[in-house]
Amino acid sequence: MKNQELPDYIVAAQAVPISKRAAWFSTIAPAYIGVLLKFVFWQDIPTGGGALGGTLSHGLGWAFLALVTAALLCHFLFYWVPASLGMSTGLPLYVVATSTYGVRGGLLIPGFLMGVLQFGWVGVNAYFSALLLVAPFGYAPLSMPHRVVCAVWIAAGAIVGLKGIRYVARLGTFLPIIILVILLVLTGKTIGGLRSFDPQALQNAASAAGSSTTDVLSIAGIFTVLLTYMTGFFPTAGAAGADLARNCRNSRDVQLGGLVGVAGSMIVGGGLALVITAGAHGLGLGDPNVMNPTKLMPTIMGVKIAAVFHYLLALTCFPGLCFGCLVAATCVKTTLPKVHPVISVSIGSLGAVLLCVTGLVGDVMLAFTAIGASFAPICGAMAADYLLAGRRWAGPRSGFNLAGWISWAVGFAVGVSDILATNIPALHNMKGTVPVPPLAAFIVGFVLYLILAKIGLQSRLLTYDRAAT
Repeated sequence: MKNQELPDYIVAAQAVPISKRAAWFSTIAPAYIGVLLKFVFWQDIPTGGGALGGTLSHGLGWAFLALVTAALLCHFLFYWVPASLGMSTGLPLYVVATSTYGVRGGLLIPGFLMGVLQFGWVGVNAYFSALLLVAPFGYAPLSMPHRVVCAVWIAAGAIVGLKGIRYVARLGTFLPIIILVILLVLTGKTIGGLRSFDPQALQNAASAAGSSTTDVLSIAGIFTVLLTYMTGFFPTAGAAGADLARNCRNSRDVQLGGLVGVAGSMIVGGGLALVITAGAHGLGLGDPNVMNPTKLMPTIMGVKIAAVFHYLLALTCFPGLCFGCLVAATCVKTTLPKVHPVISVSIGSLGAVLLCVTGLVGDVMLAFTAIGASFAPICGAMAADYLLAGRRWAGPRSGFNLAGWISWAVGFAVGVSDILATNIPALHNMKGTVPVPPLAAFIVGFVLYLILAKIGLQSRLLTYDRAAT
């Protein structure tokens, strides 16, 4: 007999049976490799927010150690619990999250929120892909050609995402190989400069060349910048681990899929970006103020080959843009079933275009911090709920689970504290007081959920027996 308190979207959800699941190397790992090897992620690993010498200001070793630390934190904090819940139940994120946010609240968080944030990622992908497409012709960011290409790129992604995604999906499987080949070619051309790379000499040359800043990151600053960057980039993808891992067989698949697909991809893509940048400057190639490997490509490979590489890298982002539109349409359709996907994707795509043409997504630290702050406390609260339930899924809770909602609201406020301090004069003194805002948002979401659950602010559990065990 149907529990009348369970919404239709919960009742209709089907667990993936064990017999139809597959190994980590054909489910979790390739999906994350496709996301985390994209140039949009690794190209800014060496930049350090524009400081002299970027994250390489104390040499390759410290930068690489900070990268590995951040990659492992992304695996264990943001991915592991959602993936474990998906694997153990066979159910999607919007269902397993109802134990944290309630069957009514779960429609909005993470359901509707995941759909909305996809258009943020669509904007990020389109902005930087379009930049690579117009760069060979000498056009700058936010020039009219750049803005037009952003709009066309987003429109094309929306159309393909809704109508022809199966064809793009086949192509998307092989595109990470192109990225890896480009990274390896660039590494081969620059690795000879690692022996002569001198961080202090690079900083001096950057100053002499007319740097706009005199800031140099300390070792702690390198860790702070990379942790902020990577834990801001990853939370939405980490939570989506529930949807990926519901198709895998056991906890070993969850662990290996994450270590290879999440941590491994981050370390390979980010690590090669660091090697390429350090090697290029060790060889004296390019402007010493440029720490972005995609911008160094013309001096490393020559203008014509660099243009080919730019176009190939932009192409590798297109399937992700299409999938973003599809995921957004699916999330909105689940939460607002009466809204046609064409309408929701059209509105969301227009929003993504506005984010591009205004340049808001061009500041990656700002964009990643805002998106990460939205989902980091969700991952934190889900982790707390998972531990309180004895490392299993507790089941759906009634209505709105206050423990989840309050922990999310406070965690989100902590995560966007620097953004608020920058834009609200009364809060200017708060800027910089929260270290690594996305990670802080996770911790606040986790700790606050534990406290609120202990004092009785969890809504009651509902009877539900669809999970696969």
